[in-house]
Amino acid sequence: MPNNYQQSWPMPTQPVPIVIFGAGSIVSDAHLPAYEQNNLPVIGLYDLDYEKAKALGQKFNISVFKDPAEAAAIQNCIFDLAIPPSAHHKVLELIPENSAVILQKPMGSNLSEASNILTLCRKKSLNACVNFQLRFAPMMIALKDIINKGLIGEIVDIDMWAALDTPWNLWKFLEDLPRVEILLHSIHYFDAIRFLVGNPHGVHAKTMGHPASKISNTRTAAILDYGEDLRCAVSINHNHNYGRKYQACELRVCGTKGAAYLHLGVNLNYPKGEPDKLAVNLGNGWEEIELEGSWFIDSFGYRMRQFQREVTGEEKTLISSVEDAWHTMALVETAYESSAKPATKIPTSINSIKF
Repeated sequence: MPNNYQQSWPMPTQPVPIVIFGAGSIVSDAHLPAYEQNNLPVIGLYDLDYEKAKALGQKFNISVFKDPAEAAAIQNCIFDLAIPPSAHHKVLELIPENSAVILQKPMGSNLSEASNILTLCRKKSLNACVNFQLRFAPMMIALKDIINKGLIGEIVDIDMWAALDTPWNLWKFLEDLPRVEILLHSIHYFDAIRFLVGNPHGVHAKTMGHPASKISNTRTAAILDYGEDLRCAVSINHNHNYGRKYQACELRVCGTKGAAYLHLGVNLNYPKGEPDKLAVNLGNGWEEIELEGSWFIDSFGYRMRQFQREVTGEEKTLISSVEDAWHTMALVETAYESSAKPATKIPTSINSIKF
């Protein structure tokens, strides 16, 4: 099918230098390669583990700071906080007022932390956003363009479904966390759905672990309430370890005029992954759209491009600002609250029914 849909983000005319806090795998495998690929200059790097930061700095030819205050003192830059969510507030306190900041998702570990972060950003007049980068995957940019053009009509159904064999052993630190699946994984889907159709009125959810897993929660079922016209469901299972054949990670969006199908390849055969796919049916059968890039790692570059263009004044709207990201955190928090509540009881006897 001809590629007539937006899939990327324009480059800033004058790229802004970037200072990164954090030297973990998300920086080495995604942020730095994406910024290098997009010719976005990274001028400094800081991590609590100086030796790890030093090795990464040597690999990408980047200066490394020994002290966080030294990194925070750099002027006329964008601060990229690729650090654990619990550390966001502490680092934001170091950053000068009126600075530009991007936070790796999630925005804190819970809604209380997200609210504190938002309050601090407002107090310090920070131009801040969150790296919900699925919004900037080529397939998602194209889907948003298709929806905005009205090509599939009014959205009436959204289904996010994943049956995965996620190698949780790669992240030992997750074994001690009370919140994992929604906060660190399905948050992407919740946020992307908000990006496509706005805020839901409420959510019904159940998240749980698995007998074979040490992780607190690895499976989630959720219904996002958008009223009487739009049905929205998210069903995620990270313990489907029966071979690749019937595993899946896909988003279906149906409208009154047509439908779209997305295959999120990065989560299948992780960390190797598979190519993303986007297909649309606009009334003449299914046609696959040729994608120019993938969620990993292209979305990281496009996320930063959009932010830089907003910082330099080339764009007026900041996508996924901390003001907007707070609503994704509120949805996540409410999903956990819903999961903790008992389900509506089913009558077990005719004697309990009032005629």
